[in-house]
Amino acid sequence: MNLTRFSDYALRVLICSAVEPARLFTIAEIADGYGISENHLMKVVHRLAVLGLLETVRGKNGGLRLARPADQINLGEVLRQTEQGQPLVECFEGGAGGCRIAPACQLKTALKEAEHAFYAVLDRYTLADMVTEPASLAGLLPVIRIES
Repeated sequence: MNLTRFSDYALRVLICSAVEPARLFTIAEIADGYGISENHLMKVVHRLAVLGLLETVRGKNGGLRLARPADQINLGEVLRQTEQGQPLVECFEGGAGGCRIAPACQLKTALKEAEHAFYAVLDRYTLADMVTEPASLAGLLPVIRIES
């Protein structure tokens, strides 16, 4: 399974925000910290805010932060929302697509089972589980300013 860049960036923003939940981060800080596109990150942050995972504050001293505690943000839930509409394989799109063997194929059954198992594992984890070593994360991500 290959997650979209959108989902990857969403998880990165959430992890960064979870390390310092009271702090307001700017998109520019996070983009610079991870070395990723600020423009793409704006779309990700907007979607996470619409989903109720991030709170955004406008103005000179504005920024973004978690909208709810990290232990209430489930990774399976996040990925279901950010991967929404991204089929694992072409035949999951609601038709056979261009696959000639689709009517007799058993592979899609196994892949659907694997996809369910993937999400079942992620459903066991929260964002809080991803930030159990904040000092290590701070050492790797310059935007995080906690004491190590």
